[in-house]
Amino acid sequence: MRTQRLGRSPVRVTELGFGAAAIGNLYQAVDDETARRAVDAAWQAGIRYFDTAPHYGLGLSERRLGAALAERPRDDFTVSTKVGRLLIPTPETAHRTDKAGFDVPADHTRRWDFSADGVRRSLESSLDRLGLDRVDLVLIHDPDEHWRPAVEEAYPALHELRDQGVVGAIGVGMNQWQMLERFVTETDVDTVLVAGRYTLLDQSAAHTLLPRCRERGVSVLAAGVFNGGTLATDDPGRLYDYRPIPDAVRDRASRLAEVCRSHGVTLPQAALAFTARHPAVASLVVGAQTAAQVTRNVDLAGAPVPNALWRDLAAAGLVPA
Repeated sequence: MRTQRLGRSPVRVTELGFGAAAIGNLYQAVDDETARRAVDAAWQAGIRYFDTAPHYGLGLSERRLGAALAERPRDDFTVSTKVGRLLIPTPETAHRTDKAGFDVPADHTRRWDFSADGVRRSLESSLDRLGLDRVDLVLIHDPDEHWRPAVEEAYPALHELRDQGVVGAIGVGMNQWQMLERFVTETDVDTVLVAGRYTLLDQSAAHTLLPRCRERGVSVLAAGVFNGGTLATDDPGRLYDYRPIPDAVRDRASRLAEVCRSHGVTLPQAALAFTARHPAVASLVVGAQTAAQVTRNVDLAGAPVPNALWRDLAAAGLVPA
């Protein structure tokens, strides 16, 4: 599997990455062995980039990913995690279920913290859960309502850690493109992770963010390429960006699927290929909860898509010309 370097950093990622939110029991629970097999399947397929965060399952994703990678040669894989949310133990609520979409006990609460101290504390806790002595890439996670502390405190702290060689690359991960563009323009990040904003259904990041990344030498990690499940099957799913799918979006996805079928291409196959085609994109970060899902995604990503499909989709007004 091909690799690319993130910006000017020494960190390399495979063209397909493993998004570990799902093994943090996103939407539904899986057991430790199922999660382990998903990571094993990714490794066997040649995937060497793994993305996680404290937010995912209140640390469960990091613990499971670290356990699955524990016996792998450390220099053979790249791990990214995120900062911005500290996990605070709350044993008295352990009998409740987490309300952030993860099927885990609510034995911790998430507290926003983009301070320099918060960044260091978060990274130290992540290393403990992962069982690693370093992570390769650290991303500021979802600073939507926290621009000032993120850019004035979290970013300088990560910049210093990068200068010290504690981490290899730094960046920002969000579900919007506007603030990511500000980070690309006003800071010296190596990469941005943009979720759901450059897909077959939503190309909003293509207008200014992706060209700015190309101009500044910033690599793009593209996540959410199925838009929360809408593009994951030929029959548009029930969720779009973690919410019930609007009728207009379902209709557009159905039109996309119809054009894809006329070229012998499935909707998820086209979704992966479309996002991967952009020269700013270094890696597709695709979530999976089981080994079967990993294998399916790898097979879809490797299947050729005819150029005529893009011409027909553009002619139908479904993607940019």
